[in-house]
Amino acid sequence: MVELAFQQQTQELIDGLKGICASYGLGNDGNEFKIITQTFLYKFLNDKFAYEAKRIDPTLAQAEKWEEQLAALSEDELEMLQMQMDGDTAELKPAHFIAHLFSQQNQPEFAKLFDDTLIDIAITNNDVFSVKTDGGAKLELFDRVSEFIADPSKRDNFCKAIINKLVEFSFERIFTQKYDFYATIFEYLIKDYNSNSGGKYAEYYTPHAVARIMASILVPKAQQGKVKNVSVYDPSAGSGTLLMNVAHAIGEKRCSIFTQDISQKSSNLLRLNLILNNLVHSIPNVIQGNTMLHPYHKEDNDLRQFDYIVSNPPFKMDFSDFRDELDDNSNDKRFFAGIPKVPAKKKEGMAIYQLFLQHIIHSLKPSGKAAVVVPTGFITAQSGIDPKIRKHLVDNKMLAGVVSMPSNIFATTGTNVSILFIDASNKGKVALIDASNLGQKVKEGKNQKTVLSHKEEQFIIEVFNGQDVEEDFSVAVSYEEIAAKNYSLSAGQYFEVKIEYVDITAEQFAEKMKGFSDNLTRLFDQSRKLEQEIEMKLAGVKYDRLA
Repeated sequence: MVELAFQQQTQELIDGLKGICASYGLGNDGNEFKIITQTFLYKFLNDKFAYEAKRIDPTLAQAEKWEEQLAALSEDELEMLQMQMDGDTAELKPAHFIAHLFSQQNQPEFAKLFDDTLIDIAITNNDVFSVKTDGGAKLELFDRVSEFIADPSKRDNFCKAIINKLVEFSFERIFTQKYDFYATIFEYLIKDYNSNSGGKYAEYYTPHAVARIMASILVPKAQQGKVKNVSVYDPSAGSGTLLMNVAHAIGEKRCSIFTQDISQKSSNLLRLNLILNNLVHSIPNVIQGNTMLHPYHKEDNDLRQFDYIVSNPPFKMDFSDFRDELDDNSNDKRFFAGIPKVPAKKKEGMAIYQLFLQHIIHSLKPSGKAAVVVPTGFITAQSGIDPKIRKHLVDNKMLAGVVSMPSNIFATTGTNVSILFIDASNKGKVALIDASNLGQKVKEGKNQKTVLSHKEEQFIIEVFNGQDVEEDFSVAVSYEEIAAKNYSLSAGQYFEVKIEYVDITAEQFAEKMKGFSDNLTRLFDQSRKLEQEIEMKLAGVKYDRLA
């Protein structure tokens, strides 16, 4: 009940902040998402600091106004208190607290004080909370929020409305909640801003069912709580749905997240997601930039290799402007199967997923595992780059299997998708699943999508991890069998062809054969009549010979 009540209060806070933006003419404005996500984050960091301070010093928890008691501490006492806090807690000064800004809201130039406070928090925590670009620039935690209001005379009132909304309730009681709670809050927070419109790649939702299946196969239950000190990478991370699910399966404190994404908006949303999910220690590994052209994560001048990789890369995109830069000797090993050529027409249809997939294979440790969403056409294509990638995976024995998902599992695209599971240590059987007949069709706005039930999700996971053979659903095949089938990874091509036998008597057999013979005689008679009729028609046709 406490969780549901806080979900409701949190959603009301988010709706309230959006209402303030709308009343100042910023509804659906390009800057609205920055104001909403940054003020929400300021609230979250303030309350997390309060939670940690009261946990360490019980006298603060009992104080009527903890902010005033904390402000009375000496610099040394405050520093000692902060040193004992959880590493995910931002470093704040008494002048940063929401309560302090609330008390100053009627002072002249309040908007300037509001902005200065956010910027000072960003500078104070720059080393831990900044996202980097692939050129090395740091994207700080906060902007000067009031300056998104064009009319300076309205900025003070705008900031007063924001600070009065932020003091309405405290997050302090929710910091013991688990991953699912924060996933719900995060999705509600960004639901209006993380669409596939107007962006380049990596701004697509990955359905939670797909993310859960990928995480549960990469990190089966038997390994959860045992894996530790591992790296998890997504080269087209978006807002991080896949990463959060894998980190949750491993344990947030047991792994480090590494990402790169070309979208600045997605990188900012990912940072927020990491903060909500106790993964602040991974924020310095979040890179905003072009993974194909400028891969950032390296070790000793070579591309870094990772224990786990998850990705839902864009399938098609016009990358003709930098295609030739990739076609360089330094990329021969990374793009071992080739680089798509620039077509004369429809450049937007260039298969960029082929580059991401090769990059992922190249970035995987010899004992690593990966799960990648690919168009289902990839698993059977017989020409071009696709079969070369499959041949590489099969000949080097580094596959775990493939799950072909139901159509419309993504509401935003009609392309059928499969999940490719790579396991560089698997030298045994490969699991192939055709889950295309599972799920229930539902309407989502103008689109139709397929929704998997919890039971169906678990069925896919259990069959894959157990390499079970289920009639017309799954097979477990050897690498040699896959090679013999032209490296096809479609489960349907390995299903057993069934012949039904029926016992009948000699008399019944003779009767059936007579029926077939009579039917053929009737058809031949009809054919002869038609021939005669056509010949008569042709004989009666009159025409003038051309001179």
